Amino acid sequence: MPPRARGSRDPQLFEAPLASQPLAARMRPRTLDEVVGQRKLLAPGKALRTAIEAGRADSMILWGPPGSGKTTLGLLMAQHGQRAFVPFSAVTDGVPRLREIVHEAEERLATTGRGTVLFVDEIHRLNKSQQDAFLPHVERGTVTLVGATTENPSFEVIGALLSRVRVFVLEPLTADDIAGLVDRAVADRDRGLGALALRLDADARAMLAAEADGDARRALTVLEAAAAHVGPKGHITADVVREALQMRFARYDKSGEEHFNALSAYHKSLRGSDAQGALYWMARMITGGEDPMTLFRRAIAMSAEDIGLADPNALQIAIAAREAYHVLGPPEGYLPLAEMTVYLATAPKSNATLRALGAAMAAAQETPAAPVPLHIRNAPTALMKELGYFQGYKYAHDSENAYLPQQYLPDALKDAAFYEPGKFGFEKEIAKRMAWWASLDKEKKE
Repeated sequence: MPPRARGSRDPQLFEAPLASQPLAARMRPRTLDEVVGQRKLLAPGKALRTAIEAGRADSMILWGPPGSGKTTLGLLMAQHGQRAFVPFSAVTDGVPRLREIVHEAEERLATTGRGTVLFVDEIHRLNKSQQDAFLPHVERGTVTLVGATTENPSFEVIGALLSRVRVFVLEPLTADDIAGLVDRAVADRDRGLGALALRLDADARAMLAAEADGDARRALTVLEAAAAHVGPKGHITADVVREALQMRFARYDKSGEEHFNALSAYHKSLRGSDAQGALYWMARMITGGEDPMTLFRRAIAMSAEDIGLADPNALQIAIAAREAYHVLGPPEGYLPLAEMTVYLATAPKSNATLRALGAAMAAAQETPAAPVPLHIRNAPTALMKELGYFQGYKYAHDSENAYLPQQYLPDALKDAAFYEPGKFGFEKEIAKRMAWWASLDKEKKE
């Protein structure tokens, strides 16, 4: 069988029943000329375009926002290089699946001479050991790695892998780019909605272009929902688009208001001891594409803010769960995240430490020049000793109780009480200790 001309369409990549595909998949660019935006990378004569067209594009990381064309570029690389395109999900696939892909790539190369483009979606979700597993295969050229990420690869991709690939930054599509895609989809009778003979108002088109936030997939998904709503020969107005936006994208947006709303709901569910609610919002954020580190950071803060010393293990468990995630990676790493979530939600609650911190900070601001009592000052020189530094200091371990009453606060604050232990969990024990120490103070005074 003679080889296809370079740049010809690979049926393995694009030929699937169109009727079964969503509009965004049907309208995916099939040639570099159909790609909108990214002129800095793909204008005629640019290095990336030239390499793709020549079929010699090497391993790379594509860093850009959702819907900016990362998957499309991976597909076009495979098409122009007459290579197989094999997707790999950093969320659902693991090292065993990678071994299968590499074995198949080796057999394909040996029997047909055809290479493999291994497209790793959300490569930033892989942990260090998982990323390490790609190194030998990239070095040997068994696969051409195309990693797609929405996060800065400098922080999320290991240095050894970064040193073996090129990083290309994709920009969000402009409103004009999106509007052009919408026009193409409305007019295209084969792949788009042209057969429906829709009428799209200018203000509806403008709303689609603006609300898409640079995401082509989002714009086409909303357009498809609007078309389904009005039917053949229907009239798509701004109100229809607004309704479609609410219907299709009442979802988690990890960079907008819903990010903060969902994170707030997660924190408040933990604070309110509702394990069911906390698990739900955790899952909503993860399935919405949130970086699990965001949840771990909030959980660690919550452990100190809302549990505190009522359960000192809470903070340790939150930190340990974060480390376990780094070791396991997704999807196994979601287990310690869920375990931590349930533990924190069901732990006894106290904000006594938070209140103590606030009170101490306020007192420090009000009395910035209050002198340190002489007896607890350091006295490294003879002059300091002559001035009374360190004189009268009582070493707590000289007492069988390891406690000797003495003043530690400045005179202006000597009776201040910043920390008042709560009534639950370990703080009940702390309250007993503090009450005992208070009784020793009282005995001394009497």
